[in-house]
Parts: sequence; C-alpha cells; structure tokens
Amino acid sequence: MLIMGATASMIWWEEEFCNRLSNQGFHVIRYDNRDVGKSVTYEYGSPKYTFEDMADDAVKILDDYKIDKAHIVGMSMGGIITQIVALKYPDRVLTISLVMTSNFDPNLSKKDSRVPEAIANIKTTNFHDKEEVVEYMINRSKLIVGFRHPFDVERIRKLAEEDFDRANNLKSMENHGFVKGWGSYLSRTDEINTPTLVVHGTEDPIIPYEHGVHLFKIITDAVLITLDSAGHELNYNDWNKIIIAISKHAISS
Repeated sequence: MLIMGATASMIWWEEEFCNRLSNQGFHVIRYDNRDVGKSVTYEYGSPKYTFEDMADDAVKILDDYKIDKAHIVGMSMGGIITQIVALKYPDRVLTISLVMTSNFDPNLSKKDSRVPEAIANIKTTNFHDKEEVVEYMINRSKLIVGFRHPFDVERIRKLAEEDFDRANNLKSMENHGFVKGWGSYLSRTDEINTPTLVVHGTEDPIIPYEHGVHLFKIITDAVLITLDSAGHELNYNDWNKIIIAISKHAISS
C-alpha cells in the first residue's frame, strides 16, 4: 500500500513506478487521501478529520480488499500516517517504508524556513484555470528537488495536468496544512517493532536528512537507504534504487 504526502493525490505515485513495483511480485494499492483527487473534500481551512482518521482510512481500505496484512510505504505526510498505522494497528502491518518523513522530534533541526516561505509566495488565485494551476504546481515542485538530477518539467507538467483533470476540488488539497492529531503517536515512534525501511535524500529542503537518520536510530533494527543529493521527491532517476530497496525489505522481513 502506497500512501502519498500532503497536497498530492495518488497519481504522484506514478503508474510506471507502481508497475515496476508490481513486477517485483507485489499487488500494489495506491489511493487518494482525503481532500485530494477523487476522495471526499472539505471546506477550505476546516478539515473535519485528524491524522488518526487518515490512518484509519488506510486500514479500512485494506478491509475493503480483504487484506489482513500489508507492506505500507509512506511518503512525507504519508510517512506520518504510516507510523500511526504501525503503532495503532501493528497486527495489520508486515513492514513499513518511511520515505522523506519524520516523527518531528523537537530536538531535531528545523526545515529551512526559506523554502516554506518561497512556497507560500507561490500562489494561484483561480483553481479552475488549468494553465495557471499547472504552472503553480510546477513552480512549487522546483523548490523541493535536489541538485543531483535535472528538473524534469515535462514530467511534472503531465502529472499536474492529470491531477487537475481528476480532482473533485483542487483547492481543498491545501487543507492538509491544517490537519492535526499526530503528536500522541509520533512521540512513540521508538515503540514501532515492525520491520522498518527509511529512505531519505541528503538535500531534502522540507524534512532534513537528519530526520531520516533519527528514525533509523530510534526504530529497532531499521534499515537506512540514503539518496545522495536528492530532495523531497521521488525522482525518476532514483526509482530503481527505491524500488529495489522496498522490494528487498519486504521479501527479507
């Protein structure tokens, strides 16, 4: 099961990525979190749910597929949800993979404030204007990538166009910034006893690499995969390393 990060629908787990993971012998499930894609949406600024509710959503999807246990992969905010699932429903989880995420221990370094400020300054006033929204998404994406690989603007444009075309209410994606309810769980991340893989880029401007190292250190027997010079992204050029790591982790656990 693949759980995507904040403001991003399931299509950011690209179809080719999913197919390549499936070719490793897995049945792959991706889905839209609340307030993105074709999922339920809420009034802007007033999401009527918590991170715990989003973790419950993941388990309910497993129920619908009649899956007792699954390998869970969470990217960024999806990694928060994954940690909650592992703590609240340990009997439903085979392994977890935490990609570019954190438990946000208060002793860890903060993200570079210049990046969130720059992202905040990139705005769109009309979420019904496809061209404007696509450029908005491209410009945001440029700010969170690393410098190892060239920015693939046409790949991001294609994904942004698809996101626009299938979203029930695109503006509601920004509700993820208002969701609460993870603190009581993430303060217990060191209690996770599910086999854990941590994947993190060294140039992540949103969640610093130190956060991934911290997860690796506090979760018993965790494995760390470092993506040199990668940002807060699933760059096509890193897919092979990520997919092989996830696959080996699942098979060997």
